[in-house]
Amino acid sequence: MSLPTVAIVGRPNVGKSSLLNCLSGRRIAIVDPTPGVTRDRVSVPLELGDGFVELVDTGGMGIEDVDHLTEHVEEQIAYGMKAAELILFVVDAREGVTPLDRHVARMLRKLAKPVILLANKVDQAKITGEIGELNSLGFGQPLLISATHNQGIADLLDVLESRLAGVAAEAPAEAVMKLAIVGKRNAGKSTFVNALSGTERLIVSETPGTTRDSVDVTCVLDGRTFILIDTAGVRKRRKIKGDIEFYSNRRALRSIRRADVVALMVDAAVPISSVDKQLVGMIVEQHKPVLLVVNKWDLARERVGGEDYAEYFGKVFPELPYAPISLTSATEGTNIRQTIRLAEQLFDQASTRVGTGELNTHIAAILELRGPSHKSGTRRPKILYAAQIGTCPPTIVCFVNDVRSFDRTYQRFLVNQLRLRLPYSEVPIRLLLRKRRQVPKKDTDA
Repeated sequence: MSLPTVAIVGRPNVGKSSLLNCLSGRRIAIVDPTPGVTRDRVSVPLELGDGFVELVDTGGMGIEDVDHLTEHVEEQIAYGMKAAELILFVVDAREGVTPLDRHVARMLRKLAKPVILLANKVDQAKITGEIGELNSLGFGQPLLISATHNQGIADLLDVLESRLAGVAAEAPAEAVMKLAIVGKRNAGKSTFVNALSGTERLIVSETPGTTRDSVDVTCVLDGRTFILIDTAGVRKRRKIKGDIEFYSNRRALRSIRRADVVALMVDAAVPISSVDKQLVGMIVEQHKPVLLVVNKWDLARERVGGEDYAEYFGKVFPELPYAPISLTSATEGTNIRQTIRLAEQLFDQASTRVGTGELNTHIAAILELRGPSHKSGTRRPKILYAAQIGTCPPTIVCFVNDVRSFDRTYQRFLVNQLRLRLPYSEVPIRLLLRKRRQVPKKDTDA
């Protein structure tokens, strides 16, 4: 069941994203003085008393987007307002009423929805004249707040709880999996999310860099709730221009860390680049299960087959011999649901725990097949026993008599053999080697 929504609206640069971050207690939306930073609807569940609502940040109303996406941004704002049970109309207390504020007020009056007027940035003592002018907007006395300095936020939460007492819903279902969709710009990430969610949740455009924030979208498939994390397209560091692109890049990379599974999306018609390899490096470093998603497959299937991509990825991504491949077309809806099911299988594999007895049986068989090299001057290498000590990723510790004998080559062999024998063949395995300490024998009296 979806949560009732509270939409934050207003002209650019009045502090809407700061308010979302303040109310949620997390840095979710990018905050920057540049007008028009927020484009997509960024949302987060908000607890109010015994219930929950979905708090939605929207783009600045009435601004010309620098990438000619104004119409798309306005559509997202309209979606957010239409779906809202309550609207927070944010204005800048220091500037009084501007023509754009009046434009927003006219739009809200046409909707005939409950509105709370918020005078933000109340950080100065002498702004009474500007605040008095806000009454002319027609939404009563404004509530004075400062999202940056957390002033008036407790009062705002009390008002929200009172106004939404009969509307707030039960806690949302716990997400089974968080799936981050990462890749270069224009790979089709937002189109993929929209195709799965069945709504125009995110702005889709051929303009590179359309998505700026990392946007969490909750979806339900076959009764299982999961979160899709749509991310900004990653660029080479030397091509990043300005703070907005810098923070977009940072949040895209941070999404890899907080995801359970990562879908690396590539354009079927574009060769693998250094950016793709950079993303793979971070995915491997974080030991994340990864699904290689070839999007826009409809444009390439006449020329190459799935086997060709398997061979190609084996060359360009040698670190990921275990990663499955999904051929999709987000615009046509091809293999979208199958891709999610495949990601769920990876998550289930990464969550699997193998018993110590079974694991050591496999270790013994691997050692019989091939043991580590016995270097001169060292003791004969032995794995005394092994145990799985964690999941996500599956983490196996091997207690050995001499760590030096287990070089990287043998560790790779050991991990590959474990992957063949254990029920997590398509996810990374984290291997730890520990020297077993000798316990000194206790002296006994004769």
